[in-house]
Amino acid sequence: MSWTLKGTYFESCNCEIVCPCIFLSAPTEGECTALVGWHIDEGNDGDVALNDLNIALAVHSPGNMIETPWRAAAYVDDRATEAQQGALLKIFGGQAGGHPARLGSHIGELLGAAPAPIEFKMDDGRYSLKVGGIAEMEIEQMAGQGDGPITISGHPLCIAPGFPATVAKSTKLSYRDHGMNWEISDKTGLFSPFAYAENE
Repeated sequence: MSWTLKGTYFESCNCEIVCPCIFLSAPTEGECTALVGWHIDEGNDGDVALNDLNIALAVHSPGNMIETPWRAAAYVDDRATEAQQGALLKIFGGQAGGHPARLGSHIGELLGAAPAPIEFKMDDGRYSLKVGGIAEMEIEQMAGQGDGPITISGHPLCIAPGFPATVAKSTKLSYRDHGMNWEISDKTGLFSPFAYAENE
């Protein structure tokens, strides 16, 4: 049975703006600690509807993100039914193909995959994500020429291929789980729509 997902994603990490990892270069701090969140506007896995659900992924890469396997932990919306949670973990874990499988191929160690309360908010270039008492992320769009958005297209390490990513700056990135403790601000952020499908 086929699956499709559409929605909005955003991310932040400990790199200075703009994160060189997306151009396959080494992270500015020698390692990368990143949090990525997806809000699904509409989607399904066969007959399992996935509309209005969230998922988050915490990632630690000890070096160049293409050359060193990632340690990662996944958090799936606790509003999801058991069938929905299973579908989301299968898709974002890479077992169902599509672009998430390419991203998943970089994960060397999955530290955990668990349900959690996830709040995802969007408001005029401001994005925020809360994962229970585990993680919190806030970013704001940066102003470019004429106060317009700064966008990046065609970068090789891309969460949402086919869409230009808008550059943002973090006001908060915190994470406490699996022995990792991050408290970061004034670093890089990106956001864009995303569209994934099994055959892409």
